[in-house]
Amino acid sequence: MSLSSALFTVWAALVAWFDCRTRRVTNLLVAVGGMAAIACAVLHAAPFGVTSAVAVLGALVGFIALLPFFGLGVMGAADVKVFAVLGAWCGARALLDVWVAASLASALHALWLLAYERMRPSTNSAWLPWRNGQPTFALGTRRATPYAALLVAAASLELLARAWHGAVH
Repeated sequence: MSLSSALFTVWAALVAWFDCRTRRVTNLLVAVGGMAAIACAVLHAAPFGVTSAVAVLGALVGFIALLPFFGLGVMGAADVKVFAVLGAWCGARALLDVWVAASLASALHALWLLAYERMRPSTNSAWLPWRNGQPTFALGTRRATPYAALLVAAASLELLARAWHGAVH
């Protein structure tokens, strides 16, 4: 694993951790990820093999692509910013695959939550996956999907697939 791949992996893991635990991704974490992505591209060491121009274009495409969902109130600002940073890491071409994979995972999560609500015996049941008295992916009374975590997971799988494909050929 290259240093830039390790840097991406650590950044992605931090995004996922914060999003799953708090449903927040700090602007500092987003900014550090964006600067690291651009720096790796400028140094010709980007883990996804993008150039600096492709990284900047990817960031713009990522931001513009999800901004309408934020405007409609169906996505958080952090999700949009993380997707923009992912565009800088992997380029605009990979964003569609990342978005589709994360959206499918999000749909599965929503279906699981619906089934969970229908089948749970009582709120006092000890067998359910609880965290601080709430279901694992609940925050307060909301059971939002940690979409930024799903985005970075999908991008991480894309990086693994590229590494595996490169090792095979």
